[in-house]
Amino acid sequence: MGKSNVYWMDAHSESTETSLVSKMLTVFDAAELDDLIEPNDIVAIKIHCGEWNNTAYLRPVYARAVADRVKELGGRPFVCDTTTSTYSAWGSRSSELDIMLTAERNGFSSATLGCPFICADGFIGTSDVRIDLPEGYLLKEAYVAQAIAAADTLITLTHFKGHGMGVIGGALKNLGIGGQSKRGKLNVHMGGHPTYGLGAAATFHPEAFKGKANTPDWEILEDCCPFDLWHINDNDEIEWDREKCTNCLGCPGIMGSRGILDVPAVNFDAADVAIADAALAVEKAVGRGKIGYINMALDVSPKCDCANHADIPIVPHLGVFASKDPVAIDMACVDAARRSVGMPGSATEMMEAHHSGDRKFEAAAATFHGQSEVATINTGHANGLGSRDYELIEVSPAAPEKYRFPYDRRPSRQRFKERFIQSPPFPYERHDGHGFDRKGEVDLEAMKVHYEDATNGHRVTEDVEALAPADDD
Repeated sequence: MGKSNVYWMDAHSESTETSLVSKMLTVFDAAELDDLIEPNDIVAIKIHCGEWNNTAYLRPVYARAVADRVKELGGRPFVCDTTTSTYSAWGSRSSELDIMLTAERNGFSSATLGCPFICADGFIGTSDVRIDLPEGYLLKEAYVAQAIAAADTLITLTHFKGHGMGVIGGALKNLGIGGQSKRGKLNVHMGGHPTYGLGAAATFHPEAFKGKANTPDWEILEDCCPFDLWHINDNDEIEWDREKCTNCLGCPGIMGSRGILDVPAVNFDAADVAIADAALAVEKAVGRGKIGYINMALDVSPKCDCANHADIPIVPHLGVFASKDPVAIDMACVDAARRSVGMPGSATEMMEAHHSGDRKFEAAAATFHGQSEVATINTGHANGLGSRDYELIEVSPAAPEKYRFPYDRRPSRQRFKERFIQSPPFPYERHDGHGFDRKGEVDLEAMKVHYEDATNGHRVTEDVEALAPADDD
């Protein structure tokens, strides 16, 4: 497989045409993603709507701008995400009802998006299409969310960031996890796998449970599993029906923090590989040549948007990327992060991986030492989904007029002259034509002096001295 083109613009903004929204649309066109959309195509825009109280997810304006572009091209867009399975005892996106409420709180609704927001895998997460994967590196089947599989075209709009299990959360994860139904996620997470599954590979320490009397919140040890596989028996001992473990990931945080369960690193390594196979299944379902990828490498948080919090970004904004190859676009983002310096005070600095050339995600995002930030990328290259070899093409800004306010393109005099005559915003008739009651002149320089400079021998005026805290003596 030859090199794939990845189109890129940096994150600097100083004008309308260099705003991040404008740059996203500019790389959209540069990558010829507009060619993917035919009139009347149903176009899925796959995003991550963010967990409850997460703040790193992409702002809804990005999805709105893509939806508007799709409509300009004659397509019928919808924005979507999928249910989790369940990832937490208190997940906020575990059902369609949950995800719709969380998405709306985070700003995703038909009012903000200009098109429907839907849960792509149905009310409980079992609306899907099974895809055979004879070419899969690990998976031989996958379960793609029904609404995504049914779309004519798919635009994968991804917040590129870190991920505790996947190490990176890019385009591949947006489809390999986010494009799967609940059934599909359990498949990718190795539920029931005889070697890599949590039930097969975890180390269980029942002796770490000290009985109900010594565990005031013992009920959560049973309630964390939606499949009812954890129990406190009549002898006040904890039991785990590990053979039936689905890898819903509802229990590791609960059990691991109490020493009851050691989560195996091999489970995460296998899931990282499986993500690329599942992403391939989405391309097979929608159709090769009918999926476009945009990675917004902004607010590059160390953990996924599925966490109910967001830490300091590990690197500065890396820019906006677009491609028709999910493997290449993720590789380009990983390389950009590696070239970058780490953000002061972030996990990269704490892990001493803040230098240019350091593998930022392996240090700051991975749960286990030894996880690889390129495992999913390498698998996507191996299974034929895409190429990790790419050419990065820097894109120039479009003309300013392309991105001006579209609802009234007239300049200010044409828009407001008559209105300002009718409803004058400036009172020319007051204060000798000056409009407002203000002092004629004040000492502006006095207000520009830093107090610590003023107290170290710099010029001090009465006005600055008045700002000083009172002396208790």
